[in-house]
Amino acid sequence: MVATCLGAAFLAFPQVADDPLDSLKVCAATQHLILENRFVRVIDDQIPVGVSEPMHRHPHGVVVYLTTYTNEQTTQDGKTTVQERKGGTASWSEATVHTVKTIGTTPSHAIRIELKF
Repeated sequence: MVATCLGAAFLAFPQVADDPLDSLKVCAATQHLILENRFVRVIDDQIPVGVSEPMHRHPHGVVVYLTTYTNEQTTQDGKTTVQERKGGTASWSEATVHTVKTIGTTPSHAIRIELKF
């Protein structure tokens, strides 16, 4: 019974593997950890104009945009999109592996709330 409960807890709260594409490792100059617990990881992400973040991974979660800015994202499969983000809004974000570059005239500033399950 104890083994079953421990197994269920492991499935409910999966461990994060040592991921070489972890955004906090790959983008240490632009992303900083605010909070982490067994449910979420909250990241402050600030990218100056013209700066690119290298290829990195995010699990699904919510992104809160603190400034209005434009970025260019290129996914692992090579698809590039330009996105306008409006300060004071939020959006759902599916899991992704991408690079991000802030283009336009204003730096990006967002808070990422990444879910761990």
